[in-house]
Amino acid sequence: MRKSDLLPILERLGLHPSRSLGQNFLVDDNCLEALVRAAAPLPGEAILEIGPGTGVLTERLLEAGCRVTAVELDSRLYSFLAERHAAETNLRLLHADACRLDYGELFPEGSPFRVVANLPYSCASQLLAKLADLKNPPGSFHVLLQLEMAERLAATVGTKSYGSLTARLALRYTPEIVRRVPRGVFFPPPEIDSAFLRMTRLATVPEAPLLRRADMLIQAAFSQRRKQARKLLGGAAPAFDIATAFKALQIPDNARAEEITPFQYLELARMSEG
Repeated sequence: MRKSDLLPILERLGLHPSRSLGQNFLVDDNCLEALVRAAAPLPGEAILEIGPGTGVLTERLLEAGCRVTAVELDSRLYSFLAERHAAETNLRLLHADACRLDYGELFPEGSPFRVVANLPYSCASQLLAKLADLKNPPGSFHVLLQLEMAERLAATVGTKSYGSLTARLALRYTPEIVRRVPRGVFFPPPEIDSAFLRMTRLATVPEAPLLRRADMLIQAAFSQRRKQARKLLGGAAPAFDIATAFKALQIPDNARAEEITPFQYLELARMSEG
């Protein structure tokens, strides 16, 4: 859909794109095709799309034969999509806040699904964290989101962008920035560029109790990232011999949060259980 196609729709709906809702509509067919091609949707597979907007991506997914669950918060866009796809049996359209949905009910254990979406800028990090931590998490994410957020999720240890969410998701997924996306492919254009990010579920993911403990240690270490992580971790797990664990994992005593790898955090969590 081009901007010239989008504007009459927005006018008819009386809709002015909301910055608070992160409404930036994709108006570049080449970018859309690249997203679909990279996601490679298959007939019959379950896809979760958050923030479908006017449905340009939704239509491509349905054309590929996918069973699509699309979650739209804006009531006008929801009504527009419901009318447009009234006869579509492969579409489950929900009028809801994606950050508050019970995804365990939508996708119970044993029901594999993937996420393919142009994520609303306003809640991308919250959604990724929530979905990645499900009992039945997505097999992969193929999402458009802020470049800064994508760089943060794909950041390497020791860099400024490497943070708590980076480390937590790295214990569950392998991130890859597929391509940088200029702001001009959206209407209205956002203030920063975007990126197409792929995150693939690891073949082996630690058990949930160990992940929760690792998450706790990561959050404690990054709570004051300028301070030495050893002191912060000692406060989070007072009965744990942090000094001995650091030595065993070859972590410097004065290391800060961003200097510890995700899997060192995981080993710290494992050692703290004993």
